[in-house]
Amino acid sequence: MENPNVLISGASIAGPALAGLLTRAGCTVTVVERAPALRPGGQSVDFKGATHRTVLERLGILEDVLRRQTGGQDQTIVDADGRPQAVIPGEFTGGDIEIRRGDLAEVLYAHTDCEYLFGDTITSLTETTGGVDVTFAHAAPRRFDLVVGADGIHSNVRRLVFGPERDYVRYLGHHYALAELDEELGGGDAEMYNEPGRMAAVGGPKASAFFVFASPELDYDRADTARQRQLLIDAYQGAGWRVPELMARIPRAREFYLDSLSRVTIDHYSRGRVVLLGDAAYGNTLGGFGTGLAIVGAYVLAGELRAAGGDHRIAFARYEELMRKYAKVSQRGSAGPFLAPPSRVRIKLRDWTFKSRFLLGLMLKATDKFATDIELPDYASGS
Repeated sequence: MENPNVLISGASIAGPALAGLLTRAGCTVTVVERAPALRPGGQSVDFKGATHRTVLERLGILEDVLRRQTGGQDQTIVDADGRPQAVIPGEFTGGDIEIRRGDLAEVLYAHTDCEYLFGDTITSLTETTGGVDVTFAHAAPRRFDLVVGADGIHSNVRRLVFGPERDYVRYLGHHYALAELDEELGGGDAEMYNEPGRMAAVGGPKASAFFVFASPELDYDRADTARQRQLLIDAYQGAGWRVPELMARIPRAREFYLDSLSRVTIDHYSRGRVVLLGDAAYGNTLGGFGTGLAIVGAYVLAGELRAAGGDHRIAFARYEELMRKYAKVSQRGSAGPFLAPPSRVRIKLRDWTFKSRFLLGLMLKATDKFATDIELPDYASGS
């Protein structure tokens, strides 16, 4: 199986990154994506350190990413009266390179030369001795040599092959929401406000309005955005600062997304001819490393398939060996208590960390260490 025929589920970040690398290596690649087209805009994502930059270079997209980067923006933490309490520096929220998720997806898409099936999804996967028989909601059934689930923390491929989501995804006690509002908010200044268990931000790196709140796990249809908007409004009843104004605008937000803060824990990234990549295998919502893990994972998986001459058993085992250690950061804690501390004392302590150059320096060093904690093979040179 020198040049396998590969199906990738998911056209966000990990999927197109892998597709570009595999097609350059001579593979035939098809990408299936539930959305009708690439998702524009979206929250900002970032890359940190030499490892991420090296992979962006080897993907051939570094210059395009740099041209479209947003640049880190300082964010001011304010009290209910809008008085500054602390400043979160752009280097902390935006890493070395910051770019809107939709812009990154467009860059990656432009560097692929393969078939895309937009507005479709996999309905069944059946492995045989000759490959994986796949059925789709709309496209005709096909057989592929390999299938990659790069379809996020709520992975459809993982559900079909490994089992129900509840077996692998753990809720971490918070939900978050992103809203793109047409109205100008605060003259473009990035501000963040906290009450115990609740955070609201405007103008920051995630979206024009960004929210994190503690709650029991919410039950809702992921396709029912009207219900999700109401859940957010309910969660912020009685909040101060500019929150009532923001909640009044949520029903007409042009883009809205609500999800849980959750972590994926799975014993093996692959089963037979099917392998998981990115958040589907090692996601931790808002953990700060998801995009970096996705592109490094895509680079390692493509490189190991090439090094193994297409032998998926060898390649998948080596991919897991390398990524399991690197992705260990995704198994650490949750961003929820940091973004929405549970008490006023904890809010003040969190704010204090940004006032201390020493503590901020420690946090920045820790993120750099996690981002570079892999011996990155140079697959082009065979080493």
